[in-house]
Amino acid sequence: MAAAKVGIVMGSDSDMPVMAKAADILEELGIPYEMTIISAHREPDVFFQYAKSAEEKGFKVIIAGAGMAAHLPGMCAAIFPMPVIGVPMHTTSLGGRDSLYSIVQMPSGIPVATVAIGGGANAGLLAAKILATSDPQLLERLKKYSEGLKDQVVAKDARLQKIGYKAYLEGQKK
Repeated sequence: MAAAKVGIVMGSDSDMPVMAKAADILEELGIPYEMTIISAHREPDVFFQYAKSAEEKGFKVIIAGAGMAAHLPGMCAAIFPMPVIGVPMHTTSLGGRDSLYSIVQMPSGIPVATVAIGGGANAGLLAAKILATSDPQLLERLKKYSEGLKDQVVAKDARLQKIGYKAYLEGQKK
């Protein structure tokens, strides 16, 4: 397998269901990645080594998921010189708004691209789009992916037109 172009890092295994969506998108588009669990607060030495070595490993983008104080994406961006995409996690206390604000409100000079709370799939797509700026073959795969999304909407509308909204909704419940 080729060297990872994207690092996926999360602060806890409880973030895995969301971050797995990013990995699924990268796999579908043929982009190699490496996935890691690191706590910026509980193991800062391990975190700093990860962020400092990411460029050397060949990462072009890091997708960092975090909840609550959500320092992981911002600290990655402070150390890693290339794009970092932050994925705020849903939290029980504030519904993820705490995570969102922690990631999106970075100081000047330390940008973190931020997706919606729980937006792992969009983080994977954004990483792919960043990489596609210098990879024409990946750009073509992204275009096909987008066509597939369009085809799904067309198929759903055709079904709606054929069976009506009540039957459509009933079918959704099953």
